[in-house]
Amino acid sequence: MRSEMVKTNMERVDKRGRRFNFDRLTPYMYILPAAVFLGGVLGFPIVYSFVISFQKYNLATLVSRNAEFVGFQNYQAVLGNPGFVVALTHSLIFTFFSLLFQFTIGLGLAILFNKAFPLHQLMRGLLLSGWQIPSVVTGTIFLWLFNLDYGLVNFILTSLKVVREPIGWFFDSNAALTAVIIANIWLGIPFNLILLSAGIAGLPEDVYEAATVDGANAWQKLIYLTLPLLKSTFTAVLMLGFIYTLRSFDLIWIMTKGGPGSATEVLPTFAYRLSFIHFDFGQSAAAAVIILSILLCAAALYLKTTLSEEIL
Repeated sequence: MRSEMVKTNMERVDKRGRRFNFDRLTPYMYILPAAVFLGGVLGFPIVYSFVISFQKYNLATLVSRNAEFVGFQNYQAVLGNPGFVVALTHSLIFTFFSLLFQFTIGLGLAILFNKAFPLHQLMRGLLLSGWQIPSVVTGTIFLWLFNLDYGLVNFILTSLKVVREPIGWFFDSNAALTAVIIANIWLGIPFNLILLSAGIAGLPEDVYEAATVDGANAWQKLIYLTLPLLKSTFTAVLMLGFIYTLRSFDLIWIMTKGGPGSATEVLPTFAYRLSFIHFDFGQSAAAAVIILSILLCAAALYLKTTLSEEIL
């Protein structure tokens, strides 16, 4: 009786005469604080960047607060800038090779650590500890490793007679991009390992038991069971990795600042250079909106793929 009275008190009649149950709003009230926080911290900067991308916004207009509306001129200037094409090309190369090796190595380690062997928990913890290191620290470490004079990488390569002379990783335009890709691969392996390990741990054991009874070996289980069952996990890991890698800035800026020349210039460093070196905030905002559009297209493709799999 008491529960019925409470339920009756929570119901009200709106202006149109229909009864409204406030219980339906309870789930939304729980997420309201997070939505307000994200709207203020993320939503406002995005909207503000979108607004000034249509304005002539530089140091003069920043002081006078009288920005001129220029329409799509900033976007035309960014897309017509030869540096944008170079940055986009490097971003795609950087993202592709980073994802290729991060995912492959992470999958191999996830399969390995799914098996019980001595000290496997300790080794897993040591590998995951690299993910907790800030990107600034990681970039500084790899600066030492690839140093021309006393770097460990050059020492190993010259000791093994792979190269005759030490490689100037950050002075050679052909080697600089390789160096930052290697650093980003090392940085992203723990992320792939965590997600892929969770996916493997959630696979049904009875399927593997049935395959064992049928005489399947380890490779057949991997190819015909593990990989197909992890398809949705693979999609999520690759899509998240694409988003995180394409917007990577701090690691590259610490190691090369987009140099030498423009050998390691990517889209985030290109937008940063427009804003804080050339002080063209309008074009920088336009470049940021273009990057956001690419990421949103990738996210939309991921959602479409996920929903289609759920329907099937």
